[in-house]
Amino acid sequence: MKILVVDGHPLILEGLHQLLRQLDSQVEVVDAQSGDEGLRLAEAHPDADILLLGVEMPDPKGIALLRTLCQRHPYLRVVVMSTSVRREDVVQVMDLGAMGFLPKKSPRLLMLHALRLVMMGGVYVPRATFNYRVGEAPEPAASVPQAERKLVTARELGLTDRQAQVLALIMEGKSNKAICRELGLADGTVKIHVAAILRTLNVATRTQAVIEAARLGLTIDSAHESADHSASSSQRV
Repeated sequence: MKILVVDGHPLILEGLHQLLRQLDSQVEVVDAQSGDEGLRLAEAHPDADILLLGVEMPDPKGIALLRTLCQRHPYLRVVVMSTSVRREDVVQVMDLGAMGFLPKKSPRLLMLHALRLVMMGGVYVPRATFNYRVGEAPEPAASVPQAERKLVTARELGLTDRQAQVLALIMEGKSNKAICRELGLADGTVKIHVAAILRTLNVATRTQAVIEAARLGLTIDSAHESADHSASSSQRV
């Protein structure tokens, strides 16, 4: 396993080295303390499994670096680390192509969970950003009574089983082409389902759909369970 880390703070780099060894005792960590060094790292290590990018929000230089990394290395999984937990910041970096947004003050176990999720092809966004409105301080997730965290199903929202399957794959970071292959659907059909999902969730982009689904606590495990059966069905809808 090879992980690239770009952050300007030596103490943070040292802490990340210790953290990443918990992912894999044999992990190779290569770090850089500037944007230019980070770009050279990405060029020199095309086999890297993931790149952790430390930025402070708002930071035009950090955002520009993220944009450049995602444009030059579209297959590199980039996870942004920031002191911010504002929803608009999360949406911005995810729209630019990041596969995860990780608050720097996250507990160690949560950080490990997020990194494992991204390395498996998933997308990670912090739940703490879903519990407040723009301009307000985030409410700690632990302070929200469990009884108030109502989980909803895709069917309760009005999504069909097929749309739930498509949304589940979107939340894993899959592109439309990947969804076509996995579900055996035509490109136009997937686009129709994606458009229906966006309308149902009242959002404009795939990234916003992922965030809104997480905010709602949407449960879509049943979509995975039926995906193989549906994909093999002679009726492609």
